[in-house]
Amino acid sequence: MADALRRPESTVLVIAKEPVAGRVKTRLTPPYSPAEAAALAEAALADTLHAVLGMPARRRVLALDGAPGPWLPPGIEVVAQSGGTLDERLAAAFAGCQGPTLLIGMDTPQVTPALLAPALRGDGWRDRDAWFGPAADGGFWALGLAEPDPELLRGVPMSTPATGAAQRRRLTDAGLRVGELPVLRDVDTADDAAWVAALAPGGRFARTLAGLSRAATR
Repeated sequence: MADALRRPESTVLVIAKEPVAGRVKTRLTPPYSPAEAAALAEAALADTLHAVLGMPARRRVLALDGAPGPWLPPGIEVVAQSGGTLDERLAAAFAGCQGPTLLIGMDTPQVTPALLAPALRGDGWRDRDAWFGPAADGGFWALGLAEPDPELLRGVPMSTPATGAAQRRRLTDAGLRVGELPVLRDVDTADDAAWVAALAPGGRFARTLAGLSRAATR
């Protein structure tokens, strides 16, 4: 009971791009236009951030490439992403945090507080040094570090089918005790979008996708 009631110790960190047409979700084009792909990205990001608000956390931080917009709810701290490759940007985002930190992206709008509860509950770090959430495409959707060491990410090859395996191996090679989170499917393609919307039909992402589908049939 004491663990469940104590003050949350973790930072929840979201890394995202501003949902600007032509800069986000380019693999959704076609069948969607750049503006429609950006609308889906905005909905995915909004769903993710609202889920984060429901998570027990000491800090809730958005590491953003771009500028905040009306999709940003109150209660989220915004910091600018660094430059460089994705591994360098992830490493820098972790470097700006202290204590247990759990990173997620903007590509899994089906995420819920319950999915991350094993890492964020009071005893989540008692016998774990890291948490790892694999993605169905071979990447990862969540990464938690009890000590946010940026060197655990620098040099990991990103955006390949082997990214998740390489990142997890980096953790185990460092001698970390790794907890497992569920496998989730990222939204990269139109098939992914339909799959994820079906898993979370009440979310902004599903409603946006349904609206685009209705418009396409008129």
